[in-house]
Amino acid sequence: MSLRFNAISALTSDNTAKAGVADTKVTAIFGENVFTLEKARSFLSNEAYKSLLSSVQGGKKIDRNLAGQIATGIRAWAESKGVTHYTHWFQPLTGTTAEKHDSFFTLKGDGTPIEEFDGGTLIQQEPDASSFPNGGIRATFEARGYTAWDPSSPAFIYELNAGKTLCIPTIFVSYTGESLDYKAPLLKAVEAVSKAAVEVANLFDKSISKVTPTLGWEQEYFVIDEALANARPDLIQAGRTVFGAAPAKGQQLDDHYFGSIPERVYAFMRDFENESYKLGIPLRTRHNEVAPAQFEAAPIFEEINIAVDHNILLMDVMTRVAKRHKLKVLLHEKPFAGINGSGKHNNWSLATDTGINLLAPGKTPKTNLLFLTFFINIIKAVHDHADILRASIASASNDHRLGANEAPPAIISVFVGEYLAQVLNDLEKRVGEKFDEQDEAILKLDLHRSIPELLLDNTDRNRTSPFAFTGNKFEFRAVGSSANCANAMITLNTIMADSLKKFKAEVDELIKGGSKKEIAVMQTLQKYVVESKNVLFEGDGYSFEWEKEAEKRGLPNVKTTPLALDALSTDKAKELFESNGIYTHRELEARHEIELENYLKKVQIEGRVMGDLALNHIIPVAVNYQNTLAQNIKNLKDLGLEEASYSGQLELLNRVSTHINVIYKKIHEMTEARKVANNIENIRTRAIAYDSQVKAQFFDEIRYHVDKLEHLVDNEKWTLPKYREMLLLR
Repeated sequence: MSLRFNAISALTSDNTAKAGVADTKVTAIFGENVFTLEKARSFLSNEAYKSLLSSVQGGKKIDRNLAGQIATGIRAWAESKGVTHYTHWFQPLTGTTAEKHDSFFTLKGDGTPIEEFDGGTLIQQEPDASSFPNGGIRATFEARGYTAWDPSSPAFIYELNAGKTLCIPTIFVSYTGESLDYKAPLLKAVEAVSKAAVEVANLFDKSISKVTPTLGWEQEYFVIDEALANARPDLIQAGRTVFGAAPAKGQQLDDHYFGSIPERVYAFMRDFENESYKLGIPLRTRHNEVAPAQFEAAPIFEEINIAVDHNILLMDVMTRVAKRHKLKVLLHEKPFAGINGSGKHNNWSLATDTGINLLAPGKTPKTNLLFLTFFINIIKAVHDHADILRASIASASNDHRLGANEAPPAIISVFVGEYLAQVLNDLEKRVGEKFDEQDEAILKLDLHRSIPELLLDNTDRNRTSPFAFTGNKFEFRAVGSSANCANAMITLNTIMADSLKKFKAEVDELIKGGSKKEIAVMQTLQKYVVESKNVLFEGDGYSFEWEKEAEKRGLPNVKTTPLALDALSTDKAKELFESNGIYTHRELEARHEIELENYLKKVQIEGRVMGDLALNHIIPVAVNYQNTLAQNIKNLKDLGLEEASYSGQLELLNRVSTHINVIYKKIHEMTEARKVANNIENIRTRAIAYDSQVKAQFFDEIRYHVDKLEHLVDNEKWTLPKYREMLLLR
């Protein structure tokens, strides 16, 4: 019996109770494995606590002389919870997290065993920088790199089976200081946008001294039976099914979305939620998504650095907890063809230390002008840097969504809703007219209307827009489900910082020329609306008509990653990131190279998987069935029956034979095309070759013939689990 039927048999015969999770009040366990400031108060001296507090809340460097006291307190807390090991937890450019565990245990000079965790160990460690993606920054013989403690993200305890490890969130840099991770540039981008936003906000309110970008992500994912997944080599190695015929029933009935959560998945959800709560991840929402076997988890908004840490941590928690339930979590953007893929919507806003959401429309002309300023600046930023924003979410896996015009398309546009679109139109129409300081025509912003017991938002939701305003935040919908949110958030916060800096300079220049502040602000906003209106789109982003319209407007529509990444090598990108202190030219070039290499390696793996499956699974099974058909036809012919009595079988045999021949021929041709691509020295040209000469030329065609065979070959002979089994069997 094949792995496929063993898995189905085990699944359908398993009548045992699924692993249960005790109902626990969330507030009773929330953050219990996190070294919060409240816990720090209990384990640190006053001096050490104040140093940590000033670092977390004020961004001040921790005195190394006090780091030892903080380390001792963290160890005491960790040991009180049974922790024996610690690690610097960081986010290299692999797309996952990294950790090297060390024990508190050590020996003194005389051989006496002790438990130790000093300040130097807390602050920095030294992993091998040449063994992680570095874009040529570090050669193999130049191995030294450093992880450095990020006090703004609290330490936490990760539980795995009976083991407990203290995790210290850190940045990762090379020996020569270049960033080799996502966290270091994210922290720089957060600082850049905060500084620029404070200067602009002070035009309206001098009491604002800090602006914090916030993030609320929505993590979509698939869950299937682990045994079925293990019987699919493509899922294990590539994260997606490179072959698989569409089942008769997919998502066309819309019966999975928001439906009753399957029992096994429900138990899994409760389990990973409890683990997440202990780690301080504020999950709030769970539900079925559109595609069968697809689900979503979403938290409460958090400060962006913490939110990014929590998302990448959740992805790990979900993957590990799923194994307890004999399930497999699929985070790939498109694990199954023909049904919706998975995204990770990034809901972004800016909050002041005075309690104001800068993207929430106000109730008075003064606060409305504050809102309009930040609202229009982000539209201008997206317009001016749409290519760089597109590059920030480019990947081999996300191309299956963006390039296929699925939720959302590759064209970066902004949706604001009919009410705010009208406000912007009104502002644009005033070109050449003088503004009054209290110009009610623009600033009234009468956005809200209601019907009995239902208050409408000031915008609708546009699922086809990659960047949509949703009432008090912007939703960047184009981020892929497997991505680290940091990549998109680094770019988004950087372009916003850049726009705000330029806006402030233009307003200051008008004021210097004699304009009153409010009028200078309005004139600059009007100029920005005129300059960026082409990026605004309220319609169906999936339509071919929008593609044509976007081309007329001059909006980029780059559907493949190798070409989308070109935006990172432009002078504009280098100036943007360097002038805002995010990346040096060398760091940006390294990231461009890393992303290209990551793309071509993933496509290369998929090509190899296709070859393996075709030659070792598909063709042998199809030939076996071909022989069965041929023998049966021969038997009928030997009995003296007329050809008309078995013409249908002859036609079936011919179709099976044709598909086998095409698959074998195309697999051979694809292998040769890969060899040609592999000999190209320039990494960009090689990545483009893999995209245009390997993936585009062969993947879809080979899949077409394999999927046709799946429909033709005897079900009992087919070895790979089918879509109907993976998606619908519970």
